[in-house]
Amino acid sequence: MCGIVGYTGPQSAVVPLIEGLRRLEYRGYDSAGIALGTPGTLFIEKRAGKLVNLEESFDESLPVVHSGIGHTRWATHGGPTDRNAHPHVDNEGKLAVIHNGIIENYSALKAELQSRGHTFKSETDTESVAHLLSDLRKEHKGDLTAAMRAAVKLLRGSFTLLAIHADAPDVIVGVRRNSPLVVGLGKGENFMASDVAAFIEYTKRAVELGQDEVVTITPQGILITDLEGKAVAPKEYEISWSAEAAQKGGFTHFMLKEIFEQPKAVADTLIGRLSDNNQIVLDEIRMSSAEIKDLKKILVIACGTAYHAGMIAKYAIEKWAKIPVEVEIASEFRYRDPIINKSTLVIAISQSGETMDTLMAIRHAKSAGARVLAICNTNSSTIPRESDAVLYTHAGPEIAVASTKAFLTQVIAVYLIGLHLAQVRGVMKDSQVAQLYYEMLELPGKIEQILETVEPLRTLTRSFAQSESVLFLGRNIGYPVALEGALKLKELAYMHAEGFAGGELKHGPIALIDKGTPVIAILPSSHEHALDEKMLSNIQEVKARGARVIVIAQESDEVVGAEHIIRIPRASAIFQPILATVPLQVFAYEMAICRGNDVDQPRNLAKSVTVE
Repeated sequence: MCGIVGYTGPQSAVVPLIEGLRRLEYRGYDSAGIALGTPGTLFIEKRAGKLVNLEESFDESLPVVHSGIGHTRWATHGGPTDRNAHPHVDNEGKLAVIHNGIIENYSALKAELQSRGHTFKSETDTESVAHLLSDLRKEHKGDLTAAMRAAVKLLRGSFTLLAIHADAPDVIVGVRRNSPLVVGLGKGENFMASDVAAFIEYTKRAVELGQDEVVTITPQGILITDLEGKAVAPKEYEISWSAEAAQKGGFTHFMLKEIFEQPKAVADTLIGRLSDNNQIVLDEIRMSSAEIKDLKKILVIACGTAYHAGMIAKYAIEKWAKIPVEVEIASEFRYRDPIINKSTLVIAISQSGETMDTLMAIRHAKSAGARVLAICNTNSSTIPRESDAVLYTHAGPEIAVASTKAFLTQVIAVYLIGLHLAQVRGVMKDSQVAQLYYEMLELPGKIEQILETVEPLRTLTRSFAQSESVLFLGRNIGYPVALEGALKLKELAYMHAEGFAGGELKHGPIALIDKGTPVIAILPSSHEHALDEKMLSNIQEVKARGARVIVIAQESDEVVGAEHIIRIPRASAIFQPILATVPLQVFAYEMAICRGNDVDQPRNLAKSVTVE
């Protein structure tokens, strides 16, 4: 959610701070602010609204100093106002704090601090930390790092905190608990941020932080300690993507760029996954053949778009590996006493690797003895670190809030898992697995075909811009695609959109159909169980009640009753979601443009949801 940046080094700190915050705008925010390490009293500036509001507030009096912290806030406690924007300071104006997450016991802390004479100026939970740190720093003889360790022991919740003090302005102290924080190692300068995107222009050397680890950075180096003050060896890694990858590259929006990056993302996720003897190569799973054969159940947990990838996983894994699969919304998982044990494999899907609902769900699963396999796009994030194994997708940085290429690569990942499990359990022959893998290798080219012919779809979408509602229909593995199409439209166009299983229409949803209601139907590519015929009947049902029907169908498939047909290349039914999803992404994108919405940063949404 919130974007966090810290810098200390030879540069004028305003530059890396503002550039870093701009690169983190994709996370979603409603206010922004910075604290500069001026000796005596910190320079603080913060504004509600977009980052440009903060920049426009700067004048010629802006000090040139070489350290500071910056923040973009997504409001939780207190509305999006100048007063509630971060950083928050102590009553002396010498100590500033920025924060991502929630301090659950802030109310009790605030009452205690007020009884000691502290005056609060905001409605936030964060300000209590600024006052608490101020007192604790004095108790620890000016040692901000020791004060942070002491403060964290008193705090409840999930959070990342950064603090700076005017008496030692080149020192920045940070800590993380169930919330992202990464350190960037430069030459004579160092960084902290909630995402490596903030400092990728300056360094590709990064250090991951563990739970409740406190990090202190100066221009000369970094020190990591646990809460007892014991030094922790840094875990350094190299960032694999470039600063240019996080730029728009000539596209109007990040989302459009990421839609067009999907052929490469899918290809990169598939590359090198089949051995010379036709074995799916998934060494990352870290499970022996005996353990895989012993599996009695698979449980997929995820949120939002990743949940739809999990629904597709159910179809693929049950079809290929013949293992029962349940799919659970991660935020609900812990509250129904799920039946899991050591014979259960939990697959956790998260683009960011920091999704708090999913993180808490995997902790619950592990405590019950289940093995956890993460599917993630972000190296060294929390969910992969706390899982037993991780299969990284290779989508590259996804900046737009609405997920596109991350979703397709998640689906590819679950296909690979399904084939691997089927092969190890002896359910499918090696030749069958190889045939399906080689068909997947054709998918990037087929996505390219769709994208090369997308302009008529964009034109068509504009004719629906004044619609109040859009309904999506799917059957079998097309049902999750319908749900994903509806979610994208909600996220971007701010309009009513729902996805339904085609057979459920007559059980209530058909009452929503009125004259002119747009209905997008995904025609099944398989004639098995006559699903295509059943969907064509559903199309006739809604058309008879006045709906304007758009059908997504494979080349040469016969379609009756559609006002518009969007053709996609032929593929096996199991792979149709990869192709059918792309037009729905374009539809949602263009609808948002027509309605004048912010495509990359939709209202009220954040890229990474790091609170429950």
